[in-house]
This record gives sequence, structure tokens and C-alpha cells, in this order.
Amino acid sequence: MVKELKKIDIDLIRPLIKMAIEEDLGTGDVTSEILFNDDEQAKANIISREEIVVCGMDIASEILRLYDERLKLKIKISDGESAHVGSKLGTIEGPLRAMLSAERILLNFLQRLSGIATTTQKYVFAIQGTKAKIYDTRKTMPGWRLLEKYAVRCGGGYNHRLGLYDGILIKDNHLAQLGRDFHHKLKIIIEKAKEIKGINFIAVEVDHVDDQLNYVLDIPGIDIVLLDNMGQWQLKHAVEMRDAMCGKHKRPLLEASGNITLSNVSAIAQCGVDRIAIGAITHSATAVDLGLDR
Repeated sequence: MVKELKKIDIDLIRPLIKMAIEEDLGTGDVTSEILFNDDEQAKANIISREEIVVCGMDIASEILRLYDERLKLKIKISDGESAHVGSKLGTIEGPLRAMLSAERILLNFLQRLSGIATTTQKYVFAIQGTKAKIYDTRKTMPGWRLLEKYAVRCGGGYNHRLGLYDGILIKDNHLAQLGRDFHHKLKIIIEKAKEIKGINFIAVEVDHVDDQLNYVLDIPGIDIVLLDNMGQWQLKHAVEMRDAMCGKHKRPLLEASGNITLSNVSAIAQCGVDRIAIGAITHSATAVDLGLDR
């Protein structure tokens, strides 16, 4: 069962699509224009050449519309659903010339977004049976953040803050500026942070358990504690410390991050953390192999 997706707002993505079209089309598709008449009709299928999680079908429809409103896409497999080798993701009908012009841009978007969704799902499957959830980061391609975070949702993952404006994350370099005796200063900062409207959470990053985490857990109002680049024994120790100090109610969530791969994500999840943040699901996802076949 695919979880209900919060759809992406096409209006926010349209400027990026138009930029991609202008970059590729320029003054026109000179090859297609000399080969085919404008009124010649065609039909083609978007085919998956590997096992994937589909993402970007509504984007594909908008791309086709911007090339030629006569191009119509009938979606066969929706975003967030799986496709097998040879599966038809959708069928395009309309003017052949416009269809050929749109092919590369359409596939570029679908391959990139489906690659992120597919990579995310691999991590989600790897931690099944634990309470942990997979989250993305701000390590996204400039201009593509809304799209890439949507693709993470299609793969079963969750979104961290969208930008610097909708969540407070006090990182280790922030704490370093507060000095070694940061506890009192941080407590005042958290009190001020709670008064800011429009933020989704307050998080604090620690990279040591015994001389940082115990002080951070003692400060009320922190929603998430980010455990950066910690080994499994440190993560387990952090979970035990959190549970002992905060009990079961109003305790901050613990988020592991740093050097997490498909080979170790299951073991990290089994340490008892609530969240696992992975930049690789966006910045290192491999585009999937799709084709447009007539």
C-alpha cells in the first residue's frame, strides 16, 4: 500500500521546466522540423527498463503541455508505485514533431526523480521492522529542492526542513561559538526560538554523548537531537540516556546522520533512533533507465 502523497504544486515547478525547455529547444528542433509535418500524429509509451519507483508523471504531463497542448499523456503507473522491467508508465499521443522535441527533457525529469524515489525506497525497506524513519536533507540540486523532496516522499521517505526558514537546527559549529559552557546560553536561545512563528521544529546537533547530550537533554523545548557521525554503541548509549532522562513523554526525537549507507542503515535503525537523515538519497541517487518507445 502506497502511503498518501502530498502532491507537488506544479505552479512552483513551471519556471524550472520552462528553463529546461529553453535550454534544449532554443530556436527550434531543426531535425524534427525538416523531417515531419506539424500535423503528423503519433503514439508512444514511456517504458521502464529496470525495477523502479515511479516519480514525476504529473511533471511529465506539464512538460508535454508546454511543448504542445495537443500532446496528451495517459498515466498507467502513478507516482509512488512500483514499475518492473518493460512496464508502461504512460502513453503519449499527439503531434509527432512536438513529441520528439519533448522526449529528452521529459525523460531527464522522470529519470532523475524516479532515481531518487527508487533509492529512497531501498533505504526504507532496509529498516523495516524498526521504529526509525528515513529523512532527506538540504543536500539537493539547486532549483530542484521541491522536486527532489517530493521524490523522497514517493519513495516512502520523509522531508526534513525545506530550507533555513522553516526549522531551527543549531549545529555543532553553532554550539562551538557559544563556548564550552553552552548550557545556559542554549537554554535562553531555545526559549526565544519557541516564540518564532512558522517553524516546524527546533533541533540541536551533538557530536559527543557524555559531555554534550546530557546537557542538551536537560533543556526543555527541543524537538529533535541530531546525533552526528556516531557509531552504533554511541547511538545505543544516546537512546538509553534519552530514555532515562526524559521518560516516555515529551522527550526529543533522536536522529542519526553522517556516513550512513545501505550496508549499515539497518544496524543504525536497530539502535533505537527515531529518525535517520541521509543526504545520499538526493545528492547521490542514480537516474533510472527509461525510454520512449513507439
